Amino acid sequence: MRVWVVHQPGQIDAGPLQRLEREVPQPSGRQVRVRVTCCGVCRTDLHLAEGDLPPKRADVTPGHEVVGLVDALGEHASRFEIGDRVGVAWLGGTDGSCRFCRRGAENLCTAPTFTGWDRNGGYADFCLVDEAFAYALPAGIDDEHLAPLLCAGIIGYRALICAAVPPGGSLGIYGFGGSAHLTAQVALAQGLRVHVLTRGEANQRLATELGADSVGEAQDPPPEPLDGAILFAPAGELVPPALRALDRGGTLAVAGIWLSDIPMLEYEDTLFQERKLRSVTANTRADGETFLRLAERLGIRATTVAYPMGEAPRALADLKHGRFSGAAVLHN
Repeated sequence: MRVWVVHQPGQIDAGPLQRLEREVPQPSGRQVRVRVTCCGVCRTDLHLAEGDLPPKRADVTPGHEVVGLVDALGEHASRFEIGDRVGVAWLGGTDGSCRFCRRGAENLCTAPTFTGWDRNGGYADFCLVDEAFAYALPAGIDDEHLAPLLCAGIIGYRALICAAVPPGGSLGIYGFGGSAHLTAQVALAQGLRVHVLTRGEANQRLATELGADSVGEAQDPPPEPLDGAILFAPAGELVPPALRALDRGGTLAVAGIWLSDIPMLEYEDTLFQERKLRSVTANTRADGETFLRLAERLGIRATTVAYPMGEAPRALADLKHGRFSGAAVLHN
């Protein structure tokens, strides 16, 4: 089979990805093999390729927004049948026994494994997944528009929960890429007022088209104090203005797995009056299942740009340089 691997992390324009041929993997135990039809392109893949997120193994295959068909079953796998359409997401495994797993916070597991970081992911013809961590997918959404939901959508949904905006409140969204444009749709459907603060005309135009209550530049103050905010852009310099934009008691949730350095915070200016700054660390499977049901019921739709699987490096370069709005999806 054909696979992309992160051979030597470096700037995406310098070609850190290589395409190789490998043997088709054989599932064992409770694994299933998935014949990949689509794989979304996530900013985490870019961080991995460029070394911001150090690879956990040599020549790892990225990709954790995988849609495909079950192609083979391990000897103990029984959840799915051959031909079922399934999704493979970022959280690939947990120990199930640590103090966090025991209390239902598997996203904080002390020994997790992640698709496309610890385990080979979906920039390939086939991938393996533990059946317990695969998702049964809603029938009403096609493969291309499902793929971004499996990370961008799920983690955005968790970030929205973490931002703790009260019913009818105001939400600020900083950055407006693959995850943010899905989260905004959920927030608007829930009756929140959504203020998008982002760079780039295409992103601002998409936010307007989706019905955001206001759209401005990333450093601009929003038109009203924010009850909560989510920082999707991997830009630490936006943390102070986002905190200043919060109303008393508001929460800023940082959704990315990687963030550039945060400037020094002045307590009275950014944190006093019980403003809160918190990170979002992965998601639970329950988050994913809840979000996928919501996405189907609310009609959440990803804005996508299709690329052939053979052009994965170009898709990542276009993501880095802001050449599209919404989410890129690789097709086999």
